[in-house]
Amino acid sequence: MKNKLKKIFITGGAGFIGSHVAESFFKNFPKCNIIILDKLTYAGNKSFISSITKSKRVKFIKCDIINTNKYSRLLKNCDLAINIAAESHVDNSFISPLNFTKTNSLGAHAFLLECIKRKVKKILHISSDEVYGEKITGTCYENQLVNPTNPYSASKAAAEVLINSYKYTYKKEIIIVRANNIYGIRQYPEKLISTSIVNLIKNKPIPIHGNGRNIRFYLSAVDFANALIFLVKKKEKGVYNIGSNFFEKNINIARHICKIFKKNPKKFIKFTDDRLYNDKRYSVSSKKVQKLGWRPKRNLLKDLPMIVEWYKKNYKIFKKYEKKI
Repeated sequence: MKNKLKKIFITGGAGFIGSHVAESFFKNFPKCNIIILDKLTYAGNKSFISSITKSKRVKFIKCDIINTNKYSRLLKNCDLAINIAAESHVDNSFISPLNFTKTNSLGAHAFLLECIKRKVKKILHISSDEVYGEKITGTCYENQLVNPTNPYSASKAAAEVLINSYKYTYKKEIIIVRANNIYGIRQYPEKLISTSIVNLIKNKPIPIHGNGRNIRFYLSAVDFANALIFLVKKKEKGVYNIGSNFFEKNINIARHICKIFKKNPKKFIKFTDDRLYNDKRYSVSSKKVQKLGWRPKRNLLKDLPMIVEWYKKNYKIFKKYEKKI
C-alpha cells in the first residue's frame, strides 16, 4: 500500500486533528499528492499546515464539505479519502444541534457519495468513542451497539450508520475509527486542556463542568495520526477503536495544568453549571488494532509542558475569535 498511494484527499485537514493527520501522511508517503479541504471555521487555520502547503505535492481548497460540486472532480483517481471534517464541541451541539447534523451526518454522507461516484479506492472515516455513550464500568468493543447521549455523538453515530450501509451496497473498502479524547497543540480553546491553558496564560480561572469528576481517556494527536497510517498500510477495513490506557478526572487535568503554571488550583479552578447531560466516563478497548501491532507511544502528562509552551507562543492565532474564549 505504501508504494501504491499516489493521491490522498483529506477533509478538515486544517483543523486541530486534521492538520496532524495531513502532516503525518505527507511525511510517510513522500511520493503522494495530497488534497486538503477545509471550511476554515473558528477551529481551523491554514497556518497549521503551512509546513506542507508550500510543497507542490499539496493542494488546499477552502470549502464546506456539503458543497460537493466544488471539489467532486478532485476526488477522481484518489487512492484514499479521509473524512475528518466535523463540528466537535459537545457544548455547542446543545446550542446549535442542526449545525452538527449538517456537517457530521449530511456532510459525511455527501462526501461518501462523491467518493463512490469518483471511484475512490479506500475511504477512512473519523468517528468518536462518544458514539458508544456513557460507560460507567468496563470497556467498549467495536461490535457493541452505539448509544449516543448528546447531539454531537448522535450526529457522528448517524454518519456511521449511513457509511456502514455502503460497504454492503458498493463493496467499498471503508475504515471507521473511534478514538479517545485527542490532545495536542493547535486545539481551539474550548475543550478542557486548551481552555485551561489559555485561561491561565490570561490569568483567568479554569471553568470546570459540575463537580469535575467525569473521567476521560486521552490520546495524542500524533499517536492518532500514526494509527491511521498504520491501518492504511496494513490494508485493513472495518471498525477500529483507537485509544490509550491513560485516563484522568477533569478536575485532575486542571490541577496538573495549574501545577505547570505554578498557580493555586483553589484560586484558579471555577466550577460551573454542568451540561444538560454529561457522560461520566467513556472507555474503549484498542485490543483489535493492538493485535495488529499498533501501540500509543506518547503520554499526556509528559506532553503537557510542551503543549503549554506552544500556546504561550501561539494562542493569539485564535484572537480573531477571542470573544468566544
